[in-house]
Amino acid sequence: MFDSLSASLSSAIASLRGRGKLTATNMREGLDKVRTALLEADVAYDVADAFLERVVADAVGSQVLESLDPAQQLVGIVHRELVNLMGPVDHSLHLQADGTTVLMLCGLQGSGKTTSCAKLARKIQSTGRGVMLVAADLQRPAAIEQLVVLGRQLGVPVHGPADMSAGAATDPVAVCRAGVARARQENVSVVILDTAGRLAIDAALMQELSRIDRSVGPDQAYLVVDAMTGQDAVRSAKAFNDALELDGIIMTKLDGDARGGAALSVKSVAGVPIKFIGTGEQIEALEDFHPERMAGRILGMGDVISLVEEAQRKFDQDEMHRQEERLKAGEFTLDDFKTMLTQTRRLGPLGKVLGMIPGMGGMQEMLGGGDLEGDMNRLFGIIDSMTPDERRNPARIVDQSRRRRIATGAGVEPHEVGDLVKQFDGMAAMMKGMAGLGMRERMQQVQRLQSQLTNPATRLAKPKGDTGKRLTADERRRLKKQREKDARRKKRTGRD
Repeated sequence: MFDSLSASLSSAIASLRGRGKLTATNMREGLDKVRTALLEADVAYDVADAFLERVVADAVGSQVLESLDPAQQLVGIVHRELVNLMGPVDHSLHLQADGTTVLMLCGLQGSGKTTSCAKLARKIQSTGRGVMLVAADLQRPAAIEQLVVLGRQLGVPVHGPADMSAGAATDPVAVCRAGVARARQENVSVVILDTAGRLAIDAALMQELSRIDRSVGPDQAYLVVDAMTGQDAVRSAKAFNDALELDGIIMTKLDGDARGGAALSVKSVAGVPIKFIGTGEQIEALEDFHPERMAGRILGMGDVISLVEEAQRKFDQDEMHRQEERLKAGEFTLDDFKTMLTQTRRLGPLGKVLGMIPGMGGMQEMLGGGDLEGDMNRLFGIIDSMTPDERRNPARIVDQSRRRRIATGAGVEPHEVGDLVKQFDGMAAMMKGMAGLGMRERMQQVQRLQSQLTNPATRLAKPKGDTGKRLTADERRRLKKQREKDARRKKRTGRD
């Protein structure tokens, strides 16, 4: 979601490089571009101004102006202020050692509140604690059934209106009170209240939430906001915090196309930090929010720590161990290459994964366009069209007849088969060299691969031809249509 902001900030800071010496005047010119980038990313106007004032106060000091690399020094200052803008964050849920901890989730309709209740329950479950969900969103009937289904998936009990008398079942305060009482009676460690939402903030909603707050006394109250709503999410956070004194924010849909302004603005405007972020529809897609990691990604510095943590959760560790042993023995085949790419896909969209590796945020463009997933599918098609012996020994694919056969099976051009084989030779040597290395050394190898891929002659993606410039998405679509049209005309001519 921060791709546009990251590109704009990188461009603004890059404009300061290559100057003999930075002055207060040209420093401010560069920082004006940073301000524009923040506003275009939908950061609140007052927040952007205050942020730049703090950066300027540090950047226009003699320490930066006299530095050997002032632009790099400026990156450090911007990074520090971005971290301060979004943090600090306390990730603890402050669960009681004994007794029942009550967590209350609130938010507008469509923010992902009910799903976030289940995601939070799963996160708590992973620590070995018992959880109960309380379906107190009586404004949206489907919310109760949705929570019941999610509870069934998790194997946790769900208390709702169906468990109460007809009169009490229409009162959300009574439902919450009864749910908490039941959780305490059954010695459940944590109870999560899914409260009602509205399409917009109104007095009735705030009164209902305040009544639940006074009656039940939750230990922690979290607001769920949709990152896609931009500054509306920030305004909602301020209104809810004024009414309830929130303990944190869960921001959903950070894997979408939002411009990122809400994530950068919400703490300054609402006074409450983002505590967790939703990064997908899956029930396990809830992560701790780390301002320093997010700031690193925004500035193109990557987020290796989160990438490694995610890999440890999602990769098949037995398969990883087998691959490591094969690499140590000097073996790396096209089957191994495909397995490695398949494992990587489990981490999420490839653009997201590349953005978490230092210096690799721009790799998507370097690989020849925006369709990384499509390029990977082309590679899979080529590999699957080979015989087992060819996958084990790609060096055998030297004659044109083999390449034509493989290309026909994969639906690609024969030269693309040759390009893959050439690429694989270099990658196999690199992968074998990575066996047994630590994370720092592996990252150095990955960045070496990046420098190789910046050479158009060694790209994995389908070649675009020697156009002398990068094609736009519309130009690529037109070329594709033209190739299909030419192929149909050629086919008709052959039949005639």
